[in-house]
Amino acid sequence: MTSPFKGHTLILQQSSSDNSIGVDLTPVIDMVFMLLIFFLVATTFQQQEREAKVALPQAAASAPISSAMREIVINVTREGTMIVNTKVVDEASLLAMLNTAVTQNPGQKVNVRGDRDAAYGMVARALDICKQAGIAEPFLQTIPTR
Repeated sequence: MTSPFKGHTLILQQSSSDNSIGVDLTPVIDMVFMLLIFFLVATTFQQQEREAKVALPQAAASAPISSAMREIVINVTREGTMIVNTKVVDEASLLAMLNTAVTQNPGQKVNVRGDRDAAYGMVARALDICKQAGIAEPFLQTIPTR
């Protein structure tokens, strides 16, 4: 069998100038670090109302938290204490606060976050105070079942 390259010499030429295209990773690394810092800082900030140590019960039809601008969140702890804006309030001051809010904003939104181990009567009392103040639909917040 004869070679098709018989009598031909193969000449390889190497470029004298190495013009390889490179990607500068410095801006990419800078952007990754900026995103990392952003997400670390963003996750550490929490709304004051949400910082109360309240373990929400589960419900199959739970809804996401509304993003109303002037939403009032009432936390009912397992001991039955009512907390609004990180301040412990009694029933009379809660009613007065809600009355003021309803006169300023008739469509006032209220979330009641009752601890799953709280006495049912205290959560019902918080909802009753909302109704007395004229809150059309107080929302009882739960978390979805898994």
